[in-house]
Amino acid sequence: MDKLTLAEHVLAGMTKAPRLLPIGPRVIEVLTFPAVQLLDVAGPLQVFASANDLVTGSGGAAAYVLQVVAQGGAGVTASAGLGLAAAPLPSTEAALDTLMVAGGQGVQAAAADPALLDWVRARATRARRVASVCTGAFLLAAAGLLDGRRAATHWSLCAELARRFPAVRVEPDPIFIHDGPVWTSAGVTAGIDLALALVEQDLGRPVGLAVARYLVMFLKRPGGQAQFSTALSLQAAEDKFGALHEWINEHLADDISLPTLAGQAGMSERSFSRHYSEATGLTPGRALERLRVEAARRLLSESSLPVKRVSQRCGFSSEETMRRSFLRLLAATPQDYRARFSA
Repeated sequence: MDKLTLAEHVLAGMTKAPRLLPIGPRVIEVLTFPAVQLLDVAGPLQVFASANDLVTGSGGAAAYVLQVVAQGGAGVTASAGLGLAAAPLPSTEAALDTLMVAGGQGVQAAAADPALLDWVRARATRARRVASVCTGAFLLAAAGLLDGRRAATHWSLCAELARRFPAVRVEPDPIFIHDGPVWTSAGVTAGIDLALALVEQDLGRPVGLAVARYLVMFLKRPGGQAQFSTALSLQAAEDKFGALHEWINEHLADDISLPTLAGQAGMSERSFSRHYSEATGLTPGRALERLRVEAARRLLSESSLPVKRVSQRCGFSSEETMRRSFLRLLAATPQDYRARFSA
């Protein structure tokens, strides 16, 4: 699809005057550092660049001015080994619309740099909004910009972010979170989802949808991080509770209570609850819910069993209970999940 076709698609879908031209181009700075995650930078940049292609192809001026910046400005090498050209950090007083912080293996070193944190804090005061991609949330948190706010990061590091920054309200399931002027996104490709949401906010839904179509993406991806990480999130505790998880999966249809789980683990209820939560980051009840949802997902995608029968096999007290669990963990109903992922 070329620029002209892309422009025709969005203009055909508009019922009102196009919102293609904001008040001057919006300056977006993407902060990078050595060992940055390549897709954290390239993914969002391509979304904004495609939006520019759209508006210029339909006769407007570019909506965004895109700048990749890094300390020193000599360029950085991403963790994938590819070098990225980067400009020096701009003056903290320079005009700015959006500050976006990438993540990656080098984020912890970046978050420990006092001079860089000072720049991020000062730059954030000039920005209309601040965003992070994946583990870039650690840098925003270290700068104090997430205190008292809801935030997302890669599912495997949510517990670590919450432990290190207790003032941050970390949520493990959303693809991205918008809390006031601060946006945070989950792992890697979720930065693309976040950027699409920013384009939709700036230029309207038809433009956001056209860009998503061009990139062969959902404008709003169905489901959340838990859709991809339910089982993986418990693997860290396999050495201690692996046998228990196997037992649970073999008895999902049973009425499994906390005393039953504690007895199966050979612990008192209080001791079991404490040790299990420390090992998995979840209460036993929440873990059981996730294991049941995981099993239901498999049955919905691999079998033709009625939804009610699936809920019974997986130990949900009712079809409605399963539906609520799916909405909470996957942001999709069982019927929607089957329609989307069934073979």
